[in-house]
Amino acid sequence: MRQILIALLLVATLVEASYTISKGKRAKSSIDRLPFHSVADMKRIPQKTSYYAKQIKPISWAKQRQYDKAYNRRYFSPWKKSKMGVLVDQMTWQVRFVRKKTIYNRRSKAISKRTLESWITNSNLENVDKVHARAISVKHTNLRAFPTTAGAYRDPWKSTEGFPFDYNQNSGLHINTPLYISHYSRDRRWAFVHAGHAFGWVKFSDIALVNHAFMMSFQTGKYAISTTDDLILRNGKKVVSIIKLGAIFPMTSNKKLLIVAEKNKNNYAVARRMKRPSSTLVTQKPVKFNRKNVARISQEFYNEPYGWGGKLGTRDCSATTRDFFGCFGIYMERNSAKQAKSGRAINIRGMKKDAKKKAIIQKAKPFLSMLYVKGHIGIYIGQHRGEPVIMHTYWGVRLKDWNKYTLARTIITTTEPGKELPNIREKSKLINTLQKIINF
Repeated sequence: MRQILIALLLVATLVEASYTISKGKRAKSSIDRLPFHSVADMKRIPQKTSYYAKQIKPISWAKQRQYDKAYNRRYFSPWKKSKMGVLVDQMTWQVRFVRKKTIYNRRSKAISKRTLESWITNSNLENVDKVHARAISVKHTNLRAFPTTAGAYRDPWKSTEGFPFDYNQNSGLHINTPLYISHYSRDRRWAFVHAGHAFGWVKFSDIALVNHAFMMSFQTGKYAISTTDDLILRNGKKVVSIIKLGAIFPMTSNKKLLIVAEKNKNNYAVARRMKRPSSTLVTQKPVKFNRKNVARISQEFYNEPYGWGGKLGTRDCSATTRDFFGCFGIYMERNSAKQAKSGRAINIRGMKKDAKKKAIIQKAKPFLSMLYVKGHIGIYIGQHRGEPVIMHTYWGVRLKDWNKYTLARTIITTTEPGKELPNIREKSKLINTLQKIINF
């Protein structure tokens, strides 16, 4: 009966449109002018993920389907919410943050207390959970800590506090993401929302309200996921949005058409359908975990600039792990600390360097494990000549003067990146700080 109802709703709500998905490029920005450096690992060990993908052990399709069912439940969970479900203390951390110390803008100038208080006032916190609406993102966009596009930097003169470490940036938000709306900003230009993986402020222009009929028609039970990064969605000749790897598209029953949400004049979502593009661009989810797929998808992340919280259409360490594992049906939270609780954890904290490396090679699974230290997470992809190797979106190596030797992109390294540097801080080497292996 449910299948019949969904089919009828699809006929009633889907509208033909000239939408297309094709290969594209992320718009260049100031993030592409970060101080990129290199370490010896980037020349000394293979930089193609296909080399390491030969080491994987496939998991059963039944196990992948089990993961994927859990993924779909989490993905659509905002539409089942009756309240925000987040403690007010968690929702208002940013207020304490900007009132505690001086906050700077992108130009390293202190932001006035008056401006900061205007952000707080516009947040309309006295009306938390008063709207109780459901919505969906209609383009790739951002979740912000305050309802503003302005950046908020703690100390621009430190290598881990200035650009791109915008504390106003919570997360990137894929197109077609289901949302729960808690309340609106006072100026009504922003909505405070909860996605399955994170919460924050999103521009109202980038989302559309959804009704019951839309939600039913959108949850088809068959879904595809973008497996090539930086695709472009067009409606005719008009560019609608960039599509990052990891975006979800419901499929019609014959699997030949994809569904994308479009906003109408009344601010409600209309389901538009389009022809499914090449399977190298958008693939049915979950993608089979095998050497070919693992190698192709993981390589898509390589060399992407570091972007805190997905700033300017890029990724940080946890966004990379989240989007990679999502292709294979494994759902994860926004930040590294929560991701470290998503699988089976093996404690390696306190081990000596050689023992830790041995434990990683013996117990971690290539492309099915993450290596975690507080504030950073990466994908274990295998070993090379007895050294464990990771792919991670890495800001940089800690030096003896406590500055960072910035790498600022997604790279493939051993667990000792930069060990050849004469001024590296030994205690801060990644191998010496790694705390957990997380297995799936």
